[in-house]
Amino acid sequence: MTARTTSRSATRGVLYVHSAPSALCPHIEWAVGGVLGVPVSLDWTPQSAQTGTYRAELSWTGSAGSAAAIASALRGWNQLRFEITEEPTSATEGARYSYTPELGVFHAVTGIHGDIMIPEDRLKAAVVKAALGETTVLVEIDKLLGKPWDDELETFRHAGDGAPVRWLHQVV
Repeated sequence: MTARTTSRSATRGVLYVHSAPSALCPHIEWAVGGVLGVPVSLDWTPQSAQTGTYRAELSWTGSAGSAAAIASALRGWNQLRFEITEEPTSATEGARYSYTPELGVFHAVTGIHGDIMIPEDRLKAAVVKAALGETTVLVEIDKLLGKPWDDELETFRHAGDGAPVRWLHQVV
């Protein structure tokens, strides 16, 4: 019998809470802290795109898969919009998750330079759906790249006056 040990690669990422009602803010901190194993305190600022909501950013460090665990902990919360990224490691690909109440969760695997990597089977499925007349290839590729989520979150991505803005989807 052989003992098998597993170790998870350490990685880092960024959580962008684009909009959350004030009542959810402490619950978000608690949920994220529970996943990361450390207390989390975010600097909440008013979100001008939606009255009565707040935004915050958190750079985090944790084991590979932490972004998925955080996205799972936060998904389904009414009126919450967020994105979370996870950098790739020598053993894992990176990840990007986006969430809106209307669209749910979007997940993409990202490469070392942040590009979305679309698996072959998902591309084949998009082509088949288009061939059957259910949709178009362009619409399906937009979904695979997260365009509906980008479109919905764009207004919320803009920070308040004078605050930094980070663009997750524009690559030059």
